[in-house]
Amino acid sequence: MFALKKKYNDEIKGQLKNELNIQNPMLLPKLEKIVISVGAGDYAKDSKIMQNIADTISLIAGQKAIITKAKKSVAGFKMREGMPVGVKVTLRGKQMYNFLEKLIVISLPRVKDFRGVPRNGFDGRGNYSFGLNEQLMFPEVVYDDIMVTHGMNITIVTSTQDDKEAFKLLELFGMPFAKGR
Repeated sequence: MFALKKKYNDEIKGQLKNELNIQNPMLLPKLEKIVISVGAGDYAKDSKIMQNIADTISLIAGQKAIITKAKKSVAGFKMREGMPVGVKVTLRGKQMYNFLEKLIVISLPRVKDFRGVPRNGFDGRGNYSFGLNEQLMFPEVVYDDIMVTHGMNITIVTSTQDDKEAFKLLELFGMPFAKGR
């Protein structure tokens, strides 16, 4: 199931070299990692729900997710140091390509009235972030096993510092960007 990695090596590198006019193959943009994160919000106080969220994200990512804890106490948010605040997993290598392929080919097309991911999720340094409203779009998630529906943030980190190069890379991978601009 390494179709995207093979596609990158066989097709996308050549297309990027021609379109971006980059002669040195080491300077071609490539994927470095994908980070999936969930902010706990009101569920941070319930350890069973936090563990359920972590298990769901682990199932989706194919790699164990960790529960992140607060580094500082913030009275305004009723947050104490060491309290759980979210769940995250960082994917690299095989898991990264497997997740991206599953996201593009299977999960995003399952979203009702899907018009594409937003084009304005680039941060100025070649990284792309977007959010999903619920985890039920992934085929691994069984509705009866989840306690709460939650969204997630997905950040795709590339090796380039240019948003246009990162956009071209993701577009060639088949990321379904929304029409316009």
